Amino acid sequence: MKSHTYTLRVEFGDCDPAQIVWFPNFFRWVDAASRHFFVQCGLPDWKTTERERGILGTPLADTQAKFLRPASYGDVLQIESHVSEWRRRSFVMKHQIRRADVVLVEITEVRVFARRKGDGSDPHAIESVAVPEDWRAMCE
Repeated sequence: MKSHTYTLRVEFGDCDPAQIVWFPNFFRWVDAASRHFFVQCGLPDWKTTERERGILGTPLADTQAKFLRPASYGDVLQIESHVSEWRRRSFVMKHQIRRADVVLVEITEVRVFARRKGDGSDPHAIESVAVPEDWRAMCE
């Protein structure tokens, strides 16, 4: 099972008035970590995959988070990401956010590979497609 660690430094603007990370930022960061995971596996950028295969990305179908400890500005965080389960039309991605050896947040996502629905005239209409077997093999 492949995993990838994405590292970032929390900035002052990432925090709320109590100087702790505002919770939506964790979701923004794991979204970036997800994309970095696929890049590490060898997948091209989403613009290329849409042009070549019609797949525009991996939107979320479901997510849940466990917030265990806070983070604040100046903290260096590591987000370790891996796919824990491959399904026919979706996959489960797990992210563990740490400061050194302390686990701060655990996030589980269900994502799908998606393409534009129908003739593509509605840019917001998308549908899931079967997980591409060659991409799955690259990421296992």
